[in-house]
Amino acid sequence: MRGIEKRFDATVALAGVDLAVAPGDVCGLVGENGAGKSTLMAILAGALEPDAGEMHLDGRPYAPADPMAARRAGVAMIYQELSLAPDLSVAGNILLGMEPSRLGCVRRAAMRRIAAGALAELGRPDITPDRLVGDLSVADQQLVEIARAIAIGCRVLVLDEPTSTLGRRDVERLFALIGRLKASGHSIVYISHFIEEVREVCERIVVLRDGRVAGGGPATMAGDDIVRLMIGRDVTDLFPRSRRQPGEPVLEIAGRGAGSATITLHRGEIVGIAGLVGAGRTELLRGVFTPPPRRWREGIGMVSEDRKAEGVALGLDIADNVTLTKLDGMGPASLVLPSRQRAAATRWVREFSIKCRSATQPVVELSGGNQQKVALARLMHHDVDVLLLDEPTRGIDVGSKAQIYAVIDALVAADQPTGRRPRAIVLVSSYLPELLGLCDRIAVMRRGRLGAARPAGEWNEHSLMLEATGAETAA
Repeated sequence: MRGIEKRFDATVALAGVDLAVAPGDVCGLVGENGAGKSTLMAILAGALEPDAGEMHLDGRPYAPADPMAARRAGVAMIYQELSLAPDLSVAGNILLGMEPSRLGCVRRAAMRRIAAGALAELGRPDITPDRLVGDLSVADQQLVEIARAIAIGCRVLVLDEPTSTLGRRDVERLFALIGRLKASGHSIVYISHFIEEVREVCERIVVLRDGRVAGGGPATMAGDDIVRLMIGRDVTDLFPRSRRQPGEPVLEIAGRGAGSATITLHRGEIVGIAGLVGAGRTELLRGVFTPPPRRWREGIGMVSEDRKAEGVALGLDIADNVTLTKLDGMGPASLVLPSRQRAAATRWVREFSIKCRSATQPVVELSGGNQQKVALARLMHHDVDVLLLDEPTRGIDVGSKAQIYAVIDALVAADQPTGRRPRAIVLVSSYLPELLGLCDRIAVMRRGRLGAARPAGEWNEHSLMLEATGAETAA
């Protein structure tokens, strides 16, 4: 890809980007939200047409008219949100839109044979072609997406945030699969906000910032150098630590599994909950937050891990999102005055540094990090004492993560602005450095069992993973 440019009205998404990937190369593409990664890959995958620039595949001009044309040429993109039909079989999904046929009739046996061959090539012959995709785990569904690309002769594979919903064991299996694809000569572009993952699985890194290539180098380059290229400045303290003074107890969480511990949450502290995907962490938070109307009245608010479906109302503007759970005082009697909504929301736009034109801007137009700030601002507008945060930085770039971390830390700080009290936070996260950097105490869930909360200083990534997998107990 040479000199790729793309504009959306007055916004310059790409300003002359060059990217080259060789056979057997795993290239990490990183950058903040809005840096241009998705736009660049959408052009490669045939979903967008560039305004300027040229592309070559195997030395020949390449200009796909649509994603199907790109796939036929050997370029496939696996999106973070999988595009599968859950009510179709594995074979039906792998060959969707490209079913083999004869005289207008679909050749089912040929479909099963091609699907089985692709799955065998990926080392998973145990996934049968006739099985419904909706019955598979998220990790196996992702593998079906990759098998779809392999079945049509894919040579260039783009993986967009492929581990965002995977546990560590599934991540390791994915990395082993990437290694096999690399050995067979595939060209792979790997997009992720997890710098340590990019360094582990990629050979080199290209960094985009503001629609341009900001730099790059071998994957062995220091993480601080990668972050500096991504955001254009140093992040001297990714996990800020204000003075904290735990106060009175505000919530008691009792695990439901046999042998589960009970955790008492105090004002002015952050308690983290670690564990593998499927361990029951989300179910625990949802149980605490049920029923929501009552919990809101009791001063408990929750931010869901599914930001687009449950965290914010994408069809509404910022003011509506911030105030929708508490409209008291927004007008006389039962009326709601938009001017008062805007005034209330503008306060939090300023305090949380939400990047927007105004409080009337639709939330769907904001970056993921700013959408998450809107979700947090709703809890503060509601004046909750307890915040239940489920994967609050999932899918957010490192610069936005630093801002979210600063907001979270400020909420529990002992030194609050006049008239404000420290809050209490329960933080569920799969990103272990996040838990270790932010939390005062950490508990681990395993197979529905909640362990005792211990001071964060008594844990490290290794011990958390041992506890989460049960390896320590087995040993």
